Amino acid sequence: MTRHRAYIGMGSNLGDRERTLAEAFESLAALTGTRVAARSSIYVTMPVNPSGEQQDYYNAVAALDTALDPHPLLDALQQIEARAGRLRQPGLRNVARTLDLDILLYDQLELDEAGLHVPHPRLTDRAFALAPLAEIAPDCVVPGAGPLGPLLAHVADQRIARLAGSSASGQSPQLARPA
Repeated sequence: MTRHRAYIGMGSNLGDRERTLAEAFESLAALTGTRVAARSSIYVTMPVNPSGEQQDYYNAVAALDTALDPHPLLDALQQIEARAGRLRQPGLRNVARTLDLDILLYDQLELDEAGLHVPHPRLTDRAFALAPLAEIAPDCVVPGAGPLGPLLAHVADQRIARLAGSSASGQSPQLARPA
């Protein structure tokens, strides 16, 4: 069975955000032919161009070793989102959500198809995806964009803070000061 490395961006800004992300990590680990190889800390970020009043997002990244191909993986992620109460609103972007799961990277694949774009098309513009990705894969190279270091420098002006104690240990986090 062929194993692939996929990095999954995770975000939540409705309900118990920390619990939602913890349950999402568990759901990812339960996917057929998949194991969570690494998980980032949780980061707090402001919503990007929010539609309406929204609370801050909790974000993380999971590294998966998976036998799932990109399309079945995307289907599985959308099922996890639905179980978490995610309601998709076609045509509306940047709305509050219980859970958002995105394939950020899948091996070194570059894919541009209806409904599936890998690397994620806005990955390089988002500190909330790049910072947790760099935490668990500091030597990662984004296909078509390059190594994470310069990409992180490009988004250095975006507000992001790591939750203290937000590692896999399950300790109760407290907001850390931004770096």
